[in-house]
Amino acid sequence: MRLALKLVWPMVVAACSFQTLWAQDLAPRAYNLTPLHANAITATYGFYDGALLFNGVVPINNATGKYNVPVLSYYHSFKMFGHFANITASLPYGVGHFTGDFERVPEGIHRSGLLDSTYRLAVNLKGGPPLEPAEFHKWHQKTLIGVSLKVVAPTGQYDQTKLINWGANRWAFRPELGYSQRWGKIVLDAYGGVWFYTLNPTYFDHNNFVPGTQAQSEKPIGAFEGHLSYDWKLRTWVSLDGNFWFGGVTSLNAIANPETRQTGSRIGATGSLRLDKHQSVKLSYSAGAYERFGGNYQNVSFAWQWSWTGRPK
Repeated sequence: MRLALKLVWPMVVAACSFQTLWAQDLAPRAYNLTPLHANAITATYGFYDGALLFNGVVPINNATGKYNVPVLSYYHSFKMFGHFANITASLPYGVGHFTGDFERVPEGIHRSGLLDSTYRLAVNLKGGPPLEPAEFHKWHQKTLIGVSLKVVAPTGQYDQTKLINWGANRWAFRPELGYSQRWGKIVLDAYGGVWFYTLNPTYFDHNNFVPGTQAQSEKPIGAFEGHLSYDWKLRTWVSLDGNFWFGGVTSLNAIANPETRQTGSRIGATGSLRLDKHQSVKLSYSAGAYERFGGNYQNVSFAWQWSWTGRPK
């Protein structure tokens, strides 16, 4: 029994930490328009620190996780079927350490490696046509409505014989509807979407503990997000951020565990500062406001961006 519980606790750590992390991101101005053929390379460093919740599933106390996640992203805008569109590709890397007291005995694990890569396609449906740079500088935002599809590909570090992995060994998809409204220097953003997950057909199996095959699945997660921001000048602004999500019950070999149902929200703030024509930096902070399962952590992120206009060569 003791051996089984030791196996379960890192499994819950992984479920609470890595997978829910990307479902809870806060991204103000995600549907803002840029000129056609705009490009940006962004280097982001994120630090995450907080408690891990177990809801009495296992006898672990004082469980915490700390992980550093640098991310490299590329953005490009273009015209698609007469509408403004953009695509973003991101490659994250994680270094993490997790600790907890199991029956009053401290335990700890350490992991580092590539996380699953993410890709996002967004298309503006109303409020802003695709504009060349000269036209774009004369355009003023009012109401924007757009849609997007975010895909998380199973490209991260994964070993089916181990419980702790940065990769999830499955695909994830989030279709989303976005709304943005500007009143002078004030901008309101609101998004709503659903995460869908494919099956992980080889979850902690083919090892000394589980010689056969195990499959893990997860129900969809509904997510809502809102931001209220204020402009000081071009690409210099500050935003108040918040979100709410629910769902995501996981199953092992088709047996659902109701204790893994997620309900939570996060609040935070983001600030952006324009340095020059090409460079800007962004600082953000968020913390759990309410959580039933996971999500009770603090996050500080710093990003540096280099942007330019022109077709990729």
